[in-house]
Amino acid sequence: MATNAGIQPADLGFFSALASAGSLSAAARELGITTPAVSKHLALMEARIGVSLVNRTTRRMSLTPEGELYLEHARRILGDINDMEALLGVSKATPRGLLRVNATLGFGRSHVAPLISTFVRQYPEVEVQLQLSVNPPPLTEDSFDVCIRFGAPPDARVMARQIAPNRRLLCAAPAYLARHGIPRLPSDLSKHNCIGIRQGEEAYGVWRLSSGSGKSISTEAIKTRGNLTTNDGEIAVNWALDGHGILMRAEWDIARYLHNGRLVQVLPQCFTPDADIHAVYPQRHQRAARVRVFVDFMAQAFRQQATGATHPS
Repeated sequence: MATNAGIQPADLGFFSALASAGSLSAAARELGITTPAVSKHLALMEARIGVSLVNRTTRRMSLTPEGELYLEHARRILGDINDMEALLGVSKATPRGLLRVNATLGFGRSHVAPLISTFVRQYPEVEVQLQLSVNPPPLTEDSFDVCIRFGAPPDARVMARQIAPNRRLLCAAPAYLARHGIPRLPSDLSKHNCIGIRQGEEAYGVWRLSSGSGKSISTEAIKTRGNLTTNDGEIAVNWALDGHGILMRAEWDIARYLHNGRLVQVLPQCFTPDADIHAVYPQRHQRAARVRVFVDFMAQAFRQQATGATHPS
């Protein structure tokens, strides 16, 4: 039996369009109805659920905290409906809906954000929320749709697709090496000022360096020391550029400086744990059009950058 109480399915798309338009009159134009009709629909919605969703003034419109919560869930539900249509094969699965992306601070700012700018031009019906954090969110939380992270997650409950190969390299400024000498062996690092980065769950102050190949590979755990530490990779790179010490950093973050000579690779015969870049997402999203298309887009973009003449700056 039909009821006039509570949230109606048709309200979700209406309110999403209203929030995107930013005003009642703009929403009316977008929806092809009159401004009074938009106002009446909104008033009926608020009356049914018993809370105010929009703050109205003569010049502008803003969402109440309840309106923000309503919008977040509405867009997620609309995205789920689109995903269901794709699974049933009843639509061409145009990517749309809310896409929550997480990335690390430095890499997210330098590499992920510019690609998202290009992505939303190509897929304007997707609303992307980019969250940057020092550490990735727990995989058990429903706080993201796609997480761009270094290294594959040790968790079978999520999907992980490699979108770019990446190595961690040791490097230093030529001026530092001129003053303090060039390390020849991993053990020489104990005599050098090493710039520390506190990130993720890796053991701080220990660098694992491997050499050899096949069955003859040997790995040393080198305890490093230094007078500079940070949880921000970009700051650490700048300290290395200023000649303060030796740094271990992902190749994507220092490739341009190695190319122009501002940094020099140290102990090139040694290799460190891989830091391949992965797109991680919950299993339930693997068929979602917005997730699938975004991951494909990121993989192609990084592949083009890696095979092109330049790395992203």
